[in-house]
Amino acid sequence: MTMILPDDKSRFRCAHCGNLTRFDVVRTSRVREFWHLTMAGEPAIDESVVLSEEIEQVQCRWCSAADHVEIVPRPEFGGPVQEEVGDGGP
Repeated sequence: MTMILPDDKSRFRCAHCGNLTRFDVVRTSRVREFWHLTMAGEPAIDESVVLSEEIEQVQCRWCSAADHVEIVPRPEFGGPVQEEVGDGGP
């Protein structure tokens, strides 16, 4: 099953543990990039266009659930609010 990414009005939420901020996302992207190389051959990417993208899996970093991740509205659009707990999880 192909998943979608949240847009500017939504975000991920783990329905199992309530996490709103830490997720591992596995995705495959096909991109076109404009590479600008220095005379020494070191590249810098000046432009990147995503031609196609497939989201394969989204997994909660706190509880490892992959089958409970959902997309919910952001707080300003009526979604849940969660205070930052730190990098260690809930």
